[in-house]
Amino acid sequence: MNSSIFRSGAVALLAASAAVQAQSPLRSEPTVVVTANRLQLAIDETLSSVSVIDRARIEAYGALDLVDLLRAEAGLDVVRTGGLGAQTAVFMRGANSNQVLVLVDGVRVSSSTAGTYAFEQLPLEQIERIEIVRGPRAALYGSDAIGGVIQIFTRRQQNFDATVGIGNHDTWRAAAGAGWALGEGRIGVRVGAVDTGGFNSQNPRGFSFDPDKDGFEQQNAVVDVELPLGGVLFDAQANHAEGELEFDRGVSDLRNSQLALGLSSADQEGWSLRASQAENVYDTPAFFSRFETRRRQLDWQHLAYAQGRNTVLWGLSWVEDDGASIDTFSGSDKYAGVREHRAGFIAWRGAAPRLSWELAARHDDYDGFGGRASAQAALGFELTEAWQLRGNLGQGFRAPTLNELFSPGFGGLFAGNPDLDPERSRTAELALGYSASPWSMDLQVYDTRVRDLVDFSGGSTFAAINVGRARLRGAELSWRREHSDWRLGGNLGWQQARNEITGSDLLRRAPRKANLELARRFGEWWLQADLHAAAPRPDFGGELPGYGLVGLSIERPLAERWSLSLRVDNLFDRDYELARGFNAAGTASLLQLRWNAGQ
Repeated sequence: MNSSIFRSGAVALLAASAAVQAQSPLRSEPTVVVTANRLQLAIDETLSSVSVIDRARIEAYGALDLVDLLRAEAGLDVVRTGGLGAQTAVFMRGANSNQVLVLVDGVRVSSSTAGTYAFEQLPLEQIERIEIVRGPRAALYGSDAIGGVIQIFTRRQQNFDATVGIGNHDTWRAAAGAGWALGEGRIGVRVGAVDTGGFNSQNPRGFSFDPDKDGFEQQNAVVDVELPLGGVLFDAQANHAEGELEFDRGVSDLRNSQLALGLSSADQEGWSLRASQAENVYDTPAFFSRFETRRRQLDWQHLAYAQGRNTVLWGLSWVEDDGASIDTFSGSDKYAGVREHRAGFIAWRGAAPRLSWELAARHDDYDGFGGRASAQAALGFELTEAWQLRGNLGQGFRAPTLNELFSPGFGGLFAGNPDLDPERSRTAELALGYSASPWSMDLQVYDTRVRDLVDFSGGSTFAAINVGRARLRGAELSWRREHSDWRLGGNLGWQQARNEITGSDLLRRAPRKANLELARRFGEWWLQADLHAAAPRPDFGGELPGYGLVGLSIERPLAERWSLSLRVDNLFDRDYELARGFNAAGTASLLQLRWNAGQ
């Protein structure tokens, strides 16, 4: 990911942060996004299905962690195997969890071995903004962006603030940040910690049930720097988290870190160069297992032409992934692999009266399976000043993970295959949007076909082969109304995610989902109630029942720089499972005290 994308995101989140300090949570400003087109654009100028979670909403919602926040978004199915810190999978529009591209400050952060990102390891106190783009984005980003892209921006610290919180299950958390000016530049630092005694992550249906509590603890830090150097801007971000997760058969030690360095033209309409590295370590002594992965990336991006709503953007990328699975009992590698790939893309945005379009193409060249070309086209038509019709066609692909390529399996069974081809997809989407204050609404209908899915069904050893096919169809309706002291929002979703070989539905994707949110300001009090509901869905061993959860958030300023908030999830203590054999939290609460020194 290049520097201009990150810098554009930083500009957007800083503007949002300033607006939050000056306004109530009900006041809305034009929303700017960068992930949809790799350029800074107003959200209604993109031709994509995009949603944004800013810092104001994070604090108003008061979620216990990032996982609880994501589940309220349209098109997302979130599955967690236990409490805070437990392993989490995020499915977007029915696509597999490893078919969603995840970026943190522009850095690819998914594991090179497993192919998924540990959302549970990124604390909410470190997040300023989240941009969610639904639909394929391979023509701009390459591998993994079949279901869509989730980009998370960490906070750009401008002043001094601190937060402490306590909750049930013996939970506490604390975070603090500080920012200083460096001439015309700045530096910011944030640190935080969380600790929870947890609850028993499995029930008697679980494969390793043990009636004890499974806790989680973590320490984290973020450092960011921006320095103008003549006509060039230098920026750097470093993000590190390490912790310990208990489960019914032992403990896992976790470590994640990212480092990014960027140079770009100071006017934001030119070139940018960005180098980044992401590392992940997952160590489970009880299984004598340790996974280590490292990704190095170099990106160049250039805005070749920009006039009004017409732009031409191109870029180059180089990536090296290396990873190893280590037997900690013997100290030897079960496998170790390295893979490089190179890519180039070009994108054109144009507009005429009542008409706008986007065209993009990219070529990725991988060690092992060679080249992969991706293309995307979108067209928007303004029916009236308030109504817009949009159409999207896009290709996607997912390169095999190092596990799928090189793992020796278990006694020779379920082993990787170095001759695997990438998974491939084609998507068509039609959308209708409406925006006229105080209402906004968006309806999308999509159809995705995925081929060459990696499946462990090769011969008597069940080796990895490209044999699977899936069809992902669905519709999403989102709406929002902000007026006076009221805010109403929500989304409804229908999807059919089906294995076309067996005719069965893909596991853990709910065919129907609903999220509703109602908020009201009463003087200095801010109250919000929300509902999250999911229909019955298939899982290993049978169908999981549907469920509905009610949450409540309350916030009140105590003094000029102090505020107090309370979040209660699963208010009526409903029993439900997100994965068979794993418990989900009952009623969970978090009381937080915040202090902010202001500008």
